[in-house]
Amino acid sequence: MPVKKGIRRIAENRKARHDYFIEDTYEAGIALVGTEVKSIRAGKVNIKDSYVKIKNGEAIVIGMHISPYENGNIFNRDPFRERKLLLHKREILKLKSLSEAEGYSLIPLNLYIRDGLVKMELAVAKGKKLYDKRHDIAERDAKRQIEQRRKEERYN
Repeated sequence: MPVKKGIRRIAENRKARHDYFIEDTYEAGIALVGTEVKSIRAGKVNIKDSYVKIKNGEAIVIGMHISPYENGNIFNRDPFRERKLLLHKREILKLKSLSEAEGYSLIPLNLYIRDGLVKMELAVAKGKKLYDKRHDIAERDAKRQIEQRRKEERYN
């Protein structure tokens, strides 16, 4: 069976862009078993409350939920197990130094399939304060009102 080319987005962490300032992004592969891949292809994955830690020189994603595959029987794994991210050593060292800086976290943004392989976009992010979130909401509302007025002027 030929591998489909292109990118198919499976899951997105919308909450991350609301709660964090995104400084830098990286693409990583994930070490998975067969039934997990089938479940991901079916879209049964949640990355909303997940994060990435560097342990023993390896990047590990924690809190990602992959539902058990219906036809997987004994081959299904724990839905919340820690999964290893596949990155180059220099990227892992850079992420470790960035994540140890005060206020920075490693957060998954997207999970997608690129050319038949499951990939994760992860970000080095700094947490927003409450007033930053209010500022973003006010800015978004102002843009929405401007667009509404432009539409009204076109039709009048």
